[in-house]
Amino acid sequence: MTTSFFRSFAVDLDQTCPLTQWNKQKKKGKGDGSGGAEKTTDATLSLSSSAAPFIPAPTEEHESEGCAGDLPDLDPDAEPACHVDLDGGNDQPDFLSGGGFGSGASTLSSATPSSPSLESSTADAANEEEEEEFECDGGKDELDDDAEPLCSLATDDSSSNPFGSSFESAALHSISERVVQQNWESESQQQTFDWNKVSDPVVHIPDAPCNDEIGNLPETFWLDTCSKIKAGDGLRVVNLQLNPERNTGYNGTHIWTAIYEENCLALDGDTSAPMCYEERVLYRLLSGLHTSTTLSIAKNYYPPSKKKGRANWEPNPQYFIDKFADSPEHLRNLHFSYVVLLRALKKASPVLYNYEIKTGDILDDEMATILMRRLLDSMILKSCQNVFTAFDENLMFKEQVNAITLQENFKGVFHNVSSILDCVQCQQCKLHGKMAMLGYGTALKILFLPDDMLATSLSRNEIVAFFNTIAKMSESVREVRELTNMYWSTHTKLEKSDAAVSSGSDTRLLSTGIDGIDVLDAAVGAVSSLANQGLIDESTETNLIQQAFQRNPELMVLSKHYGSNLSKFLNFLPNIDSQISTTGMTESDEPDAIVIGTGLAGLSATLNILDRGGRVVLIEKEHRLGGNSNKASSGINACCPQNSTYGDYLESFKEDTIRSAGKSSKPHLIETLVENSEAAVQWLKERVGVDLSVLAQLGGHGHKRTHRPNQGMVGAEIIYNIQRAVKTYEKSGMVKIMVDTRVTQLKRSDSGAVVGVEGVKMTKDGKNETISLTSPNVVLATGGFASDRSPGSYLDRYRPELMRMPATAGEFSTGDGITLGTSAGAGIVDMDKVQVHPTGWVDPKDPSNPGKILAGELMRGVGGILMNHEGERFCNELGTRAYVVDKMFGHDPQYAKTKTWNVDTEIPTFSLVLSASAAEGAQKHVDHYLNKGLLTRIEGLDALANWMKLPVATVKASLLEYQRDAKKGKDAWGKVTFNGVPQKDLSSEVFYAGTVTPVLHYCMGGLTIDKDGNVLNESKEIIPGLHAAGEVSGGVHGDNRLGGNSLLECTVFGTIVGKKIPIKPRNSIQSNNLQQGGGAVDKPAELRNISTDELQQHSTEDDCWVSIHGLVYDLTDFVDEHPAGPESITELAGKDGTEEFQAVHGENILEDFDPIGTFVPV
Repeated sequence: MTTSFFRSFAVDLDQTCPLTQWNKQKKKGKGDGSGGAEKTTDATLSLSSSAAPFIPAPTEEHESEGCAGDLPDLDPDAEPACHVDLDGGNDQPDFLSGGGFGSGASTLSSATPSSPSLESSTADAANEEEEEEFECDGGKDELDDDAEPLCSLATDDSSSNPFGSSFESAALHSISERVVQQNWESESQQQTFDWNKVSDPVVHIPDAPCNDEIGNLPETFWLDTCSKIKAGDGLRVVNLQLNPERNTGYNGTHIWTAIYEENCLALDGDTSAPMCYEERVLYRLLSGLHTSTTLSIAKNYYPPSKKKGRANWEPNPQYFIDKFADSPEHLRNLHFSYVVLLRALKKASPVLYNYEIKTGDILDDEMATILMRRLLDSMILKSCQNVFTAFDENLMFKEQVNAITLQENFKGVFHNVSSILDCVQCQQCKLHGKMAMLGYGTALKILFLPDDMLATSLSRNEIVAFFNTIAKMSESVREVRELTNMYWSTHTKLEKSDAAVSSGSDTRLLSTGIDGIDVLDAAVGAVSSLANQGLIDESTETNLIQQAFQRNPELMVLSKHYGSNLSKFLNFLPNIDSQISTTGMTESDEPDAIVIGTGLAGLSATLNILDRGGRVVLIEKEHRLGGNSNKASSGINACCPQNSTYGDYLESFKEDTIRSAGKSSKPHLIETLVENSEAAVQWLKERVGVDLSVLAQLGGHGHKRTHRPNQGMVGAEIIYNIQRAVKTYEKSGMVKIMVDTRVTQLKRSDSGAVVGVEGVKMTKDGKNETISLTSPNVVLATGGFASDRSPGSYLDRYRPELMRMPATAGEFSTGDGITLGTSAGAGIVDMDKVQVHPTGWVDPKDPSNPGKILAGELMRGVGGILMNHEGERFCNELGTRAYVVDKMFGHDPQYAKTKTWNVDTEIPTFSLVLSASAAEGAQKHVDHYLNKGLLTRIEGLDALANWMKLPVATVKASLLEYQRDAKKGKDAWGKVTFNGVPQKDLSSEVFYAGTVTPVLHYCMGGLTIDKDGNVLNESKEIIPGLHAAGEVSGGVHGDNRLGGNSLLECTVFGTIVGKKIPIKPRNSIQSNNLQQGGGAVDKPAELRNISTDELQQHSTEDDCWVSIHGLVYDLTDFVDEHPAGPESITELAGKDGTEEFQAVHGENILEDFDPIGTFVPV
């Protein structure tokens, strides 16, 4: 998420390299702390192998120091790699993302250079530069023949000696002499430091104001920490969103060498001595920045290329492995740098929380303020207290004799390193380097200044750089995981690339798949943790350790993928060749949470708690799991800009959602929804195992962002897979599922906290049992109230005019959770915001039934058009739900005048018509609706007119006008996207048509929650122990919910709640001894043939056989458990249900069922 405040960075990229104003400098030597003698030194800090630069050295294939011409696979006619699209493109930096919070950090004592000698360092540097000689082609393959090469050099002839004023830097001194004497060790070194041409231009915002003056402050030492991030006549405001950090082809090896050499406080002139604490801090910060830069290059390595079929920048996981496989300490330094920034953020939180943002755009300023406070308020940040101890600035400058000198030299080195960035020839690289150094400087200033000075000591530009540097580090932490996963998705062992080997890197095999030392370490570590926690006995521990050292393949694979997740590791142990069973939790062991409701929100919360090792009691008042989530058909929204080829970006998704939410929009909840959308869909794909490979654009959306399965209905697929994942924990006792159980009351403590539930368990014999359960956390995920039309219901109280309108929600949608919450003091919001969906199917066999099946947005998104009884179109079918419903209701004269629906008015109906090409875009849905008799296949225009009971000329005129509008690209209602337009010859077109009517579909109102899913009371205070997710909560969608956002809300907020609930440590699980070896596996019985006559004999609810894909299944025991209800199965009893099954499900669902025979139709 970005705002102009966070993406606008003031920077001067025109500052000359400081080498043009150089004199030999002096650093203060060891003294009495008040000045003392000074020592002149030309010494530079040598680097051990662990500190050596790891930006790739130029090779024959990668020679140019310019920004273009050497990027891999760049099209010949492409723009230079450094070119920035003025329109912004698709790249959106993930500012203020919480994705990296909570990552571990190493302590300061690790990953710091040893005590290298000056002589070895100098020799190594010379050897490096000999190897790095290259000639710059200036990106000539990317430019016009008469264009100046991007990296061309020009000599400054203004003076024979360009060095005038003093510049304090030991590391640059030796280079300065080479500048004066034109005595270079290599041509690459000359091209790095002897230049006055710039490359890689950045996009800037002309004439943008920059009011960054620091107030009148007392002269304190650390106030000028950032002063060397110079700002002169070249100051401009750069849009960071338009200038993402990626591979420009620029080789900055010598820049990094100079930076590392500058990290020397030289208190006594002895650079061979071990680093002091302060040097180690600065080194690790610089290394962390270096690591982050390299990760950005690896993640955005390959540019868009038509000849390679790349629409976006793509990663290079091998590059990542080449750079970091031998240097894990660099990744630890990244984490350390992140911790330093977070520690500064924590200290500055009170000041930043009340910081007044003024850019001239009131709405944008408010959004920026909300974003900043959202980060500062985040539970993740608050939970990082222990991690912050990995660094403590109070331990610095403690040497009494040299404290003053240390501080002066520390700041001096930081100034010098900052100034070195002006030697970077690539402007894009310089931009990101200066921003990060200003972010570092701001963090150090925050940490070293007294608390009472912070409010007046931070400029706008420093705050912008500070937050963007935190975001940069957060993204880098995440990129490590992503690039690692990418690599292992295509490799079974870890090896260096040929390029890395030929460059002189370590060529040894680093590890070997599941036989490697890392996997063995994971296996032994997991077994040790299980034993230490009392989860396995001593005999089992001995057995597993023996198998680990014997490299048991099954155990090693399990350890590789689940070694870091003890709950899953223990749960999956029975699947290897040994046998293990656990007694699970005892009944007296209080669950970590009681979850009420088993739709997607409740199941998401439950699975996240279980995956973290927690215990859950899951309660459902119906006999089957799934709720209304099981009925969802259109898809789930997610903005995935890194993977999308449709130009989507978070700001667009946010704007679409806010526009739909109208005046009732709540930005903090919408931000949470949108920013977590990509992670939500990835979790459903990777953890739950749902295929969401198809992308569509629904009404109200500016881009394709609605994900659905290639086979089956999205709701049914998600619910089936997630309930199966949850049920895997039943055997261990970690989850107890109670169906046919209604919660009647929340239990509360004397302090008002929710501590459990009371309810009734409905038994088959009608003898209800009273239940009483305790838990420190209760999660309400009970859905909405759209189906309760009883007197005094929420619908009757807040929207009485809708009482006679049909609904798509199940009969169980009666607002139970809202009643439970308000009884505990919860506040409610937007209760009058009840969504009327424009298209519910009217079943011609039962048109007056108040329960309707939804005709989702997908049917209009693929090209379905709406026509009234006069055969005319009347709206933009891709508009929001509220807009389309308004156009439908507008056919009633009274509504057209008053904009209020009369409860006694007959609900109107309309025709939804799809062409053959439109139907192909939603084939599974079309087949499903055809099977249910809700759609009719119609051949030709005449037959369509006959079905609509209208003259052929009337229908033809409407369709021809639609074809003309599609050709123009816009119609009278503003529609600009025309999918599935009927073919020119309407007489031979195949149509699919059905009758639709407005239906109650969703309740935007409900319990008041915050962005973490905590239920709030009427005073907006958290009710301890009470959480809510899904439709039971209110405020997320405002006035109107966008299609595809319901499943997203359930997943996002269910996950947030499931991840935040505290998990109690448990030591009571006992395991049976593991048995050596596996028993013989029973061969599957040979299937017998089953004829049509025999199949038909099993056609009742109590004896239900169904043929699917040529195999017969006995589904009798599954009838009552089917998430969509028993009718969908019983209506196929004794029949071949292949066609109906294919319309709703993917074949993977059959994996849980064993066929009893082969169907042989006779």
